[in-house]
Amino acid sequence: MSRFLSNAINRIDAKGRVSVPAAFRAVLAQRDIQELYCIQDFVFPAISIGGPELLERYERQISVEDPFAREGNEMSLLVHGGGVFMKLDAEGRLMVTDFVRGFTGITTEVCFVGRSDHFQLWQPQAFHEAQAAAREGRRLRGLQTS
Repeated sequence: MSRFLSNAINRIDAKGRVSVPAAFRAVLAQRDIQELYCIQDFVFPAISIGGPELLERYERQISVEDPFAREGNEMSLLVHGGGVFMKLDAEGRLMVTDFVRGFTGITTEVCFVGRSDHFQLWQPQAFHEAQAAAREGRRLRGLQTS
């Protein structure tokens, strides 16, 4: 199965590019994803990246909402106003733009995080802290009695 799994940290080069991990590039190739839809995550300080189907999934959710009501309007603001298209260069690198840096706090390194059907870009320390908090939350919920 072609899923984005695991995490890896890569350094940003002098021109502001970062190499996408080979395993993630393989999934992109297997899924024939040429253009990447990138959106600011709704919860975490991360950029979510997937193919056009990621945008289409969000747009299906928006389409069932009243476009003039708050819910649909807010969703469009996040999905369309907080998203951009990007492409990998010929060497499999992604440009770490101000769009990415400003939202995530990324400076010199990028943590790539698999999220099954898409992947995310994180500032490495922020990812490790969020993952530790999630693990602790799961542990504590597991200790609770019904």
